Amino acid sequence: MTLGVAGAGWVYWHLNDNIKSVDINSALGDDRPAKAVTTPTATASASPVPLPTGSVNILVLGSDSRSGKENKKLGGGSSSGARSDTAMVVHIDAGRTAATVVSIPRDTLVTRPSCPLSSGGSTSVAYHAMFNSAYSVGGAVCAVKTVESITGVRMDHYLEIDFSGFAKLVDALGGVTVTTGQDIDDADSHLHLKKGTHHLNGTQALALARTRHGIGDGSDLGRIGLQQKLVKALLDRMAAGSLLTDPAKLYTVADAVTSSLTTDTGLDSLSELMRLGQSLKGLTSDHLKTVMMPVVTAPSDPNRVIAKEPAASDLWKSLR
Repeated sequence: MTLGVAGAGWVYWHLNDNIKSVDINSALGDDRPAKAVTTPTATASASPVPLPTGSVNILVLGSDSRSGKENKKLGGGSSSGARSDTAMVVHIDAGRTAATVVSIPRDTLVTRPSCPLSSGGSTSVAYHAMFNSAYSVGGAVCAVKTVESITGVRMDHYLEIDFSGFAKLVDALGGVTVTTGQDIDDADSHLHLKKGTHHLNGTQALALARTRHGIGDGSDLGRIGLQQKLVKALLDRMAAGSLLTDPAKLYTVADAVTSSLTTDTGLDSLSELMRLGQSLKGLTSDHLKTVMMPVVTAPSDPNRVIAKEPAASDLWKSLR
């Protein structure tokens, strides 16, 4: 009994210690969009503490960091820094049974606001800057501030996972099944798939999330559609699995996620992440809407895009 309790304690400490966090609230202060006003409406009978039920907005970033051997092997970015290779605003409706995922193309030209730096001082305002440069110059804090600036939507939480963590998560879940509507032949991501349904391992799923030159016009816009397919496939895989009844599998998945995860300080503990996960147990891919922020080709550069108005503003307004 004592050994069992000690073992459980070590597992909790290990997983909890894996999680890295950034205190975004303190860094940004009050110069932010207002929080949504929500009222809890339900209590989980199996839990002494009510699970959250209100709407919530989460900025989810996929980082191309080359930090560590595994990320380098999987094709991370330059060793001098990292970029937000994937950016999604996840809006979860009140009641937690429906959600909308909005992808922001990394090639979008935006006004990047002045962002505080952890070393002191702040960045300068940048006009016509690529969206993913916010993460490069100011990390998670600047990524959140930039998203809030262009959307007017308060980001309640922040989640970032790197290449290695995404691949490990897919493998821990036993792979994902995705259907592609066209052949994919991309030498850069090393992905070669015929049109049809495929069961992908972690490395293959990561390649699918990163591929752009083997589909469409080779831009970031074609890749976003594949990334959204993967989000739904992952949600289905987690919903269909036996995570809660298989402790060994649950630990493998939790270790894969937490070891490559960076969050805001509101989600930087295993207990908070579990509460978030438990509150979403009724959410399936059938009730998950995936869209891309409406964009048009930038007049200044045919290889960049800008928000299409008023469609983009209308979309963000619907999520407030």
